[in-house]
Amino acid sequence: MMMSSNVRLDPVDLKILKALQENARITTKELAAKVNLSTTPVFERLKRLEKEGYIKKYVAVLDAEKLNQGFEVYCMVKLKQMSRDVAQDFTSVIKDVPQVVECYNISGEFDYLLKIMAPDMKTYNEFIINVLGTIDSIGSIQSTFVMNEIKHGYGIWIE
Repeated sequence: MMMSSNVRLDPVDLKILKALQENARITTKELAAKVNLSTTPVFERLKRLEKEGYIKKYVAVLDAEKLNQGFEVYCMVKLKQMSRDVAQDFTSVIKDVPQVVECYNISGEFDYLLKIMAPDMKTYNEFIINVLGTIDSIGSIQSTFVMNEIKHGYGIWIE
């Protein structure tokens, strides 16, 4: 499999990446057993994969419902005008808003797609008024509320 950095990952590298996506807390010994290598080469491969940026970071996946943040909203934002300065100002503000857990610059009718987590509709409404409503560059927004999660993956597909 060729990666964008022109470095070839072999099947063992791919098995390591797949295993880590399933459980990032797996020990090097357990990982070595999964990929049929001893611990030293697996440790060296892990360090190389981290150094080369294939592994960006290790995180814990939290339960949003248990943390009272289970109200999930996708909010599409259209700016009043699109220019480099306006876009930079908008994104610098959004990066500092903790309720926005993901932000994408998109094509089509809207300019940005935000994933927002909140405890409930009332809190989200207050967020729209008191946070997004204070950003002058926003021309319009459209919100879509998640009613039921059917599939949620944390990794990327690897052959």
